[in-house]
Amino acid sequence: MAHLKAVDHVSTAFLLHCYCEWCKMGKSGEEKAKAISEPLLPLISSLQPLINMFIGEYTHNLDDKGRMALPAKFRSKLRGSAIITRGLDACLFVFTAEEWEKLAEKLVSLPITQANSRAFTRLMLAGAMDVEIDKQGRILVPDYLREYAGLTKGVVVTGLYNRIELWDSEQWKAYKTKTEASSDEIAEKLSDLGI
Repeated sequence: MAHLKAVDHVSTAFLLHCYCEWCKMGKSGEEKAKAISEPLLPLISSLQPLINMFIGEYTHNLDDKGRMALPAKFRSKLRGSAIITRGLDACLFVFTAEEWEKLAEKLVSLPITQANSRAFTRLMLAGAMDVEIDKQGRILVPDYLREYAGLTKGVVVTGLYNRIELWDSEQWKAYKTKTEASSDEIAEKLSDLGI
């Protein structure tokens, strides 16, 4: 399985592109594509999580209207729109429609008789907004969400595998400094969970 991780996104994209091109060639193209792609299907499906994951840390600015560009690598995975909502630690969460649906289903299944369940469900669902990515790769961050996360100008955009987080740059700097200072302690606690 380790060798699969070595295959990069470009290789996978190239394989998929070739498959599509061969299919355009008609019957003979389909047969060639099938013969070549069938042995690669396990590889391609094992790489799917890598293709769709968000990773990295980027800095962008909000404009006067509350718009900000998303990193190009993230835009391609969001496919034109995203769900943005209140996050934890005074940041905003951004999800693909698929990831949002998974989370929303879990949230609505929580018992409404428990105050913590109601509060967390309200925090996440009531504040959520479907946002479109414009031709310049920007999203409009609603006023109430900018206020919640303290976003003014500089925004740090972080990829956390299945979601994106938006942080005020100064708050991110403080959070990161604090977290990095206690990274050994955090790692030790996580080792108890098998990580």
